[in-house]
Amino acid sequence: MHRDWPDILGGLALAAIGAAAAGWALAQYDIGTLRRMGPGFFPAVLGGLLTVLGLVVALPALRRRSDAPGIEPLAALAVLAAILVFGLGLFRIGLVAATAAAVLVASLPAPRPGWGWRLALAAAIALLTVLVFGLGLRMSLPLWPRLP
Repeated sequence: MHRDWPDILGGLALAAIGAAAAGWALAQYDIGTLRRMGPGFFPAVLGGLLTVLGLVVALPALRRRSDAPGIEPLAALAVLAAILVFGLGLFRIGLVAATAAAVLVASLPAPRPGWGWRLALAAAIALLTVLVFGLGLRMSLPLWPRLP
């Protein structure tokens, strides 16, 4: 049994990124007031929340012992491939298909067999992505492939 290094290092990394984001926002942008928030208010608050979240993960892990996690190269490769599929496919095949393809690629090394749950997960994540980014945030991302 060793220290829980993944949680310690991961939590400290989150806290450092959050503190850096909050510090940058505080130094570079006007924070404003609660009634008239400036452009730096939201990034500073999010950075502070990320810092707190990182510490919530890291501090209890200092007293916790765990076995060293195994490295799964196929899972890491699948996640990287999914990011590439999404990034390269977004403007070619649209948000819906790129999201679904990325989920399918990322789920390939999963120990659970079968394609039914993978397809259901891909459809659910694609729908959630459309609801959040297409309808909720009204981002100008192509939802479907553009026909020539």
